[in-house]
Amino acid sequence: MTYILGIDIGTGSTKAVAIDPTGDVLHAEQVAYPTHHPQPDASEQDPDVIWQACVQSIRQTLTHLKQAPAGVSFSSAMHSVLPVDAGGRPLRPLMTWADNRSATVATRIHHSAAAQDLYRHTGTPIHAMSPLAKIAWLQAHEPDIMARAARFISIKEYIWYNLFGVYEIDYSLASACGLFDIIAHHWYAPALALAGITADHLSTPVPTQYVRTALLPAAAQQTGLPAATPCCIGASDGCLANLGSFAITPGVAALTIGTSGAIRVASHQPVYNFEAMTFNYILTNDIFISGGPVNNGGAALKWYAQDLLKLDLSSPQSYETLLGEIGRIPAGAEGLVFLPYLAGERAPLWNSDACGVFFGLTGRHTQAHFTRAVLEGISMALYHIATRLEESGLSIAQVNVSGGFVRSEEWLQLMADIFGKPIGLVNVQDASAIGAAYLALHALKMIPALDTLKPRTFHTYFPRPAHHAVYRDRAFPLFRSLTRNLALDMAVHAELMAPAPTKPVADSLPGASTR
Repeated sequence: MTYILGIDIGTGSTKAVAIDPTGDVLHAEQVAYPTHHPQPDASEQDPDVIWQACVQSIRQTLTHLKQAPAGVSFSSAMHSVLPVDAGGRPLRPLMTWADNRSATVATRIHHSAAAQDLYRHTGTPIHAMSPLAKIAWLQAHEPDIMARAARFISIKEYIWYNLFGVYEIDYSLASACGLFDIIAHHWYAPALALAGITADHLSTPVPTQYVRTALLPAAAQQTGLPAATPCCIGASDGCLANLGSFAITPGVAALTIGTSGAIRVASHQPVYNFEAMTFNYILTNDIFISGGPVNNGGAALKWYAQDLLKLDLSSPQSYETLLGEIGRIPAGAEGLVFLPYLAGERAPLWNSDACGVFFGLTGRHTQAHFTRAVLEGISMALYHIATRLEESGLSIAQVNVSGGFVRSEEWLQLMADIFGKPIGLVNVQDASAIGAAYLALHALKMIPALDTLKPRTFHTYFPRPAHHAVYRDRAFPLFRSLTRNLALDMAVHAELMAPAPTKPVADSLPGASTR
């Protein structure tokens, strides 16, 4: 039995998925870990707990399959930052993508004279999730850490360092930092100056199909892997979700809804939209993944069902029962609109002050109307990104959907009606881990091309013209208008709800000027 092990180092857990050379899943493991919130807007994790989760997922797979893999490949969440000392030891907890403490810094960069040049070169949204903003925030708020930091790395780089004792980063994760020139494939000096660091503080960038062998003796002993196991460095979870969802052909979008959500399209060149700040991440040397993430995917539905309706969500049937009622409510929920911005919003608004809104409420609206409005709001937020991608020149003919929250036929049909395009349900256990394994199959020359493998199961939902017309002509224009026109009121609301100010710390931006 020959298999590849794909490892996805996620925010809530590490998943290991073993696949054979035909793409069949042989086994999967998952090890969860906590996220800590020691202060407002903080989102931190213990990197050594994540390392142990990675070790455990590998060992459990080897125990189950009773055989070592032909190769291992890695996916990970983007935008994490971990300062380490000269010996590779963490100086503080890992800052995850969701750490929002650098929001003020990010806003200053976004409004600086350097903003458009940064976006053109790095292809990355200027937002609090960006490692550029996080490192600049550390400069101002944790100078003692900065003074001792030899490197700033991501969680995958920490795992890679524990495996091999070298600092290397794949082009894909590097392209999500806001510090990397996505065309020249090197660290971008003006971005480094804004962060107050040099290229020596960062890892060596390498292609996503770069392979290393010769594990450190301690790593081989802990994981159970033979020291000569080929390890492909892999890419980011978003890019690999496209690969695992069979969406690397131009015109096919990948839509993922987990706790958050994203829509991404493959292209052979970056696609820029400064206003919407769509991202451009590298999958391979000739494939870019362009798109945008939303903060409020399954989390918004969970809030509605669990906190508002007080439903027991311990079984999938709970969601099925809830969503089953939307079919008797017409498209557009009879004028009830939900803006799903419960945790601010990333693309295409990039507005941390955005908040949730129910609009258009009348006496005729029932719980079923609210349920439909919530699903429509989440879906239209993703469709909003798709419209900006198409305005930028990308063509979307089909959308492949994956993610734990999207299993309802009603929701899938609703998305087809909103997008006005076929929606394909890709039945994969973890698109990012499987995408990592696919990448290794190609890197190790076990398949001739990345698009060799095809989905085993695939069900398509086609848009209904009359329903799509309601969204195209009425519901979505109202959704977009509300989002735009309520932005000022949302900012005022954020000021009113802000905690009492403490003694401020200046967020300095070396090399930045404002306009």
